[in-house]
Amino acid sequence: MTASPKPLCLAGGRVICPATGHDGIANLMIGSRQVTGLGDAPPPSHAETIDCTGLVVAPGLVDAGVFRADARAFQMGGITRAVLMPDQTPPLDDPALVSFARGVGKPDVWVHPLVAATRGLLGEELAELGLAREAGAVGVATGRRGIASSQVMHRLMAYAASFDMVVVSHAEDPDLTREAVATEGEYATRLGLHTAPAFAETLAVARELRLAEATGVRLHLRQVTTAEALALVRAARARGVRVTAGITPAHAMMNETALAGFRSFCRLSPPLRCEEDRLAVVEAIADGTIGIIASGHDPQSQEAKRQPFADAAPGMAGAETLLALGLTMVGAGTLRLPALLAALSTVPAALFGLAGGSLAPGQPADVVVFDQNAPWRIAPDRFAGASNTPFDGLPVAGQVRRTIKGGDVLWQV
Repeated sequence: MTASPKPLCLAGGRVICPATGHDGIANLMIGSRQVTGLGDAPPPSHAETIDCTGLVVAPGLVDAGVFRADARAFQMGGITRAVLMPDQTPPLDDPALVSFARGVGKPDVWVHPLVAATRGLLGEELAELGLAREAGAVGVATGRRGIASSQVMHRLMAYAASFDMVVVSHAEDPDLTREAVATEGEYATRLGLHTAPAFAETLAVARELRLAEATGVRLHLRQVTTAEALALVRAARARGVRVTAGITPAHAMMNETALAGFRSFCRLSPPLRCEEDRLAVVEAIADGTIGIIASGHDPQSQEAKRQPFADAAPGMAGAETLLALGLTMVGAGTLRLPALLAALSTVPAALFGLAGGSLAPGQPADVVVFDQNAPWRIAPDRFAGASNTPFDGLPVAGQVRRTIKGGDVLWQV
């Protein structure tokens, strides 16, 4: 970590701030750990100046829903804030555990924990949401699995609504998906895998939306991966339901055929879907139905992934590749760059009530500087930790040059 006790000027870059609408060549001034100015005024003589000509300067990424707080991986990926899922050991179902989790990334990354919806994430007894909120929880989450009981989910949403806490749901019917490792269909049948129908997601999304409508809670569906479920989200929004939807790059870029050869690195949760569903996800990103793009960072050990497909642990490392994979959507014309950066920073920051996601004066100096066009190939030797990714070997463009948290340069190349 390189401290910057004197003012810092990021000079001559394309400064994009989705929160304010700024997009143009400018100088970004940083002092006292905050953004102090943005414009074409020359930096003061005593400021440290970094030439950002040809680079993009944007708010540090806010990764909404990670399962491990890997500080070095976040720095390499331009992530300055991470919303931590409650699936830890032990689960974050107690205010003391929530308070402890807030500090696990210091001083390298801001970690914002979600409290477990139920004790032990067992889907039965509600956790103490009010005390967890006072301890620093920015929302409440069901974890890697959905809650089977509609009664428990209804009580959870009503309780969370009284504190105006976001409920983050893993929307899959747990009874239908209990032993499944792939999406039902001809492809998985040929591989002989245990499957669940794609409508397992639709059933869960329909229930969550109806309960959210009844309780008035703010609902975030962490991943919506099917066309049918996305149609339900659109309809609910039109009725005024307070719902947001997220996705990871994997479900926007890959379909079930990636399982060929029983590639265990492609065992994800939710599982990869058919091509029609993938295209529906891309359309939903483009039209704003899906407003948050997150890494789903859930790295597993080589031992856990190099197993027969059905025995391999679901999950992938995603922090280091989040920006570059997001930029493929810009290259494909799905999103313009400011809209991508909004989905990676401004929108999740607003959803969880976090400082950050903005370069307006007075905001925390959390910044990512990147070369939008720099080519590289995703490879395990680039990663900071566990290297399991279904994108191994994929050529991409977009390299993080600097990650700045609170005015301190934490990563630079």
